[in-house]
Amino acid sequence: MAISVNTVYKTVLSILNKEQRGYMTPDEFNKIVNHVQLEIFEKYFEDLNQMVRQPQNDADYADRLDYLEEKIAIHNTTKNDTGDPGTSFAPDGLHILGTISYNGSEAQRVSKKEFYNINKSPLTKPTEVYPIYTLDSGKITVYPKTIVNTSLEVSFIQKPTEAAWKFTVDANTGVFIESSSDDIDLHDSEQSEVILKVLMYAGVVIKDMEIVQIASARVKQEEVNQKS
Repeated sequence: MAISVNTVYKTVLSILNKEQRGYMTPDEFNKIVNHVQLEIFEKYFEDLNQMVRQPQNDADYADRLDYLEEKIAIHNTTKNDTGDPGTSFAPDGLHILGTISYNGSEAQRVSKKEFYNINKSPLTKPTEVYPIYTLDSGKITVYPKTIVNTSLEVSFIQKPTEAAWKFTVDANTGVFIESSSDDIDLHDSEQSEVILKVLMYAGVVIKDMEIVQIASARVKQEEVNQKS
C-alpha cells in the first residue's frame, strides 16, 4: 500500500524541469516529502473529527468515512514491548494508543490521581488479572509492576515511518542512481496529493491534477522499461 518514493521524486523533477523551476536535491526532497507525509497523515484525524460532528444524512457519508478509515487502518499496529518489567515505555511512533493487554486481559487506563486512590486499597489494587496503566507524556506504565513488559500486547496507530530517496553515484557519469530507498508510508491513493504538496513547497502550484497523473504514469513506464 506504500507509495514509491522513486516515482514521486522523479515526477517532481520532471515537472520542475518542464516548468523551468530548477532542481531539487535528494536531501531537499527527503526533508520536504517527510513534512508532507506527516501533514497528510495528521489531516486524516482532523477530517475524521469533522465528519463525526457532521449530520450523517449525507448519501455518501458512509463511503467517505469508510475510505478515510481505510487510509488510517494501514497505520494500525500491534507490538509486544521489549522493556524491562515494571518500567515505563513508549512504543516507537506512537500516535494514538488503542488497547494494552496482558495474557488476554485488557488493562484499564487510569489517570495518575486515580492510580494513587486505586492503589491504596487491597480491594481495588491492580492485579495481573485486572491490570491498569497510566499514560503520561507518551510513556506507558502498567501495574502491577510484576507484569513482564515483553508479555504486553500494545495496539496503537503508528505515525508514518520516514521516507528516503537513497542513491549511489555512478563513478563515470556522476549521476545519482536510486538504491534501497524507503517508500512513503501512506495509502497509495495519496500519490498525486504528495506530489502536488512537494511541488507547492518548491514554489510550483499545479492546479490541474491530470498534469501530475500523466507525469507519474510516464515515470512509472520508464521504471518498467529500465527493469525489463
